[in-house]
This record gives sequence, C-alpha cells and structure tokens, in this order.
Amino acid sequence: MTVKSSQKSGDSIVESILNPITKTLTNILDVIFGNLQKLIGPTNMAYVFVLPNLLIFGVFILFPMLLNFWYAFTGGVEFQPQNRPYVGLKNFQQLFECESFLDPNSCREDIFWRGAYNTAGYVVVQVVLLVAISLITAVILNRDLRGRGFFRSVFFYPVLLSPIVVALIWKWILQENGLFNGVLTGMGFDRVQFLTNATWARFWVVIMSVWAYMGFYTLILLAGLQAIPAQLYEAAKIDGASDWQQFRQITVPLLRPTLLVVMVLALIRAVQVFDIIFAFTRGGPGTATLSLVQYIYEIGFASPARRFGIASTASIVMALVLVIATLIQLRINRDADAA
Repeated sequence: MTVKSSQKSGDSIVESILNPITKTLTNILDVIFGNLQKLIGPTNMAYVFVLPNLLIFGVFILFPMLLNFWYAFTGGVEFQPQNRPYVGLKNFQQLFECESFLDPNSCREDIFWRGAYNTAGYVVVQVVLLVAISLITAVILNRDLRGRGFFRSVFFYPVLLSPIVVALIWKWILQENGLFNGVLTGMGFDRVQFLTNATWARFWVVIMSVWAYMGFYTLILLAGLQAIPAQLYEAAKIDGASDWQQFRQITVPLLRPTLLVVMVLALIRAVQVFDIIFAFTRGGPGTATLSLVQYIYEIGFASPARRFGIASTASIVMALVLVIATLIQLRINRDADAA
C-alpha cells in the first residue's frame, strides 16, 4: 500500500508539472496555426505541413542534383561553382573516347570502363541470384514449419547489420589467416587467396552481398505469398496439380507485381553498390571489384586531382543507365501482363 501510494503521489507530481507546460504549448500552437490558417486559408494549410519535408528534399537532394549537372558541364579543379569554367560536352567526350568499347585499355578513361564492366557483371549475377534465393526462401518460410517465426528473424538479421560490419566480418573469415583458411589447413588443404585472387574476390563479393540483403527481399516476397488466397492451392490439389504446377500456374503469376518491386529495388541497390565492396576489397585486387560508385568517389574526392567534372559526368551516365534499365523492366512486366 505504501509503494502504491508513493507511486500515485509521484505520478500526480509529474502531472502537475507537465500539465501546465502542455497547456501552454497547446495554446501557443493554437494561436500560431490559427492565425496562419486565417491568413492563408484552410486549403493551403496542407502546404505548411509539407514544407519541412520539401525543404529537406530541396537542400539535400534537389540542390546537389542540380549542382552535379553544373559540374558535369564545367572543368577545372576548383570546388566553388562560380570558379569553374564552362566546357560544354568535353567531359562526356573524354569519358566516351575509346577505340573499342569492349577493350577498356583502349579508352582514355579506362578505369571508368573497368568499373562499368565490373558493375554490369555484378548486377546481372547478383540480382538474379538474390531474387532466386529470396524467392525460394520465401516459399519455404511460407509453409507450416515449426519455429517459422524464428527462422524469419534469422534470415532478416543480416539486414539489420551495417554494410561495413558485414564486410569486415566476411573479410575476417576469408583473409589469408582467417577462419575459412584455418578450417582448410586443419583439413590438410592449402590456403586459398580469396581476397587477392580476382576470380575469388568477385565470387565472394556476390555471395556476401546476397547474404547481407536477401532477408529484406525475402520478407517482401513472403508478404506477397501470404496475400495469395489459400483456396486456390486447395482447388489445385483437388484437381491433382503437383507442387511445381501450383508454383508455376498460381504462385508466379500472382506474385509477379511483388517480384517486379523486388527486382527494381535489387537493381537500384546493385548499381549503387559501394560501401560493402569498398570495406571488403577496396575495389581490388587491382580493379577486379571496382564499382562505378567507387570510381566516382575515387576521382572526385580521394584523388589529389579532384576531377569533379568527370566524377559528375560518370554519375549522370550511371543514373541514365539505371533509369533505362528500370523502364525496360517495367515494360517487360507490362507486356507480360497484357499477354
């Protein structure tokens, strides 16, 4: 009784302090927004509440985007826009100056093309593998399994980790004196140079990124699977359809909109990959795992030359490729729905 009475008295003290403050703040907000509504009208009040988000979008997204376009058409090493001379399409011409686009060594900006080819190969393999594994995992987790909630949490857990943390964990496992080579030498095998061999480095970059991101896409696909009526599967079973026929005739067609969302999101993230690879291999060995975003970072910020014009031009080219690839995906999906 003593504890409860003291708790009630403590709550009453807190309320006696907070209530006047709350009432004062409420009265101030009523006066401010009431007068503002009288001034601009009830209809225009929506813009007042949207204005903070618009300001944040303008300062941190729209303004840097416009500034990036200006840098792409200017030259020099100065950072201030007013000190950069206008050069027109010179940066674009320099970026695409190649004897053969299939041979990066024949290009003036050979590192850009190496990064472009690395990114293209990474996107194709990683997106296909990521979507396929996420779909298989979602189908399995959608079944009536014991401990299904636990396994869903386990698959989603890597998504909660920072990409830098993921990269450092895998680097510790795969380095020359790491856990994996320790197991191999313990079994009598030779050490494998996972991080200094170009083929192995590319392989593990894909595997690491799939492991890190698949949980997010698995949950999206799982939500799409749960939206499919169970009665359709029951009717298919009565008609004698096998599991594969149910998957092909029911699951895939009804899951296509969700699959499109997953593929677009995975494509955007794959094209923009930077932090996880940079922390894992720093683009090496050599330029074997160099991505386009890392190239932009290196020449724009890490290089002493600070080639802002070429970096901005490369980012615009990358954005255009990303938009075109997304539009192609949407068109393919639209044609499939029409058919």
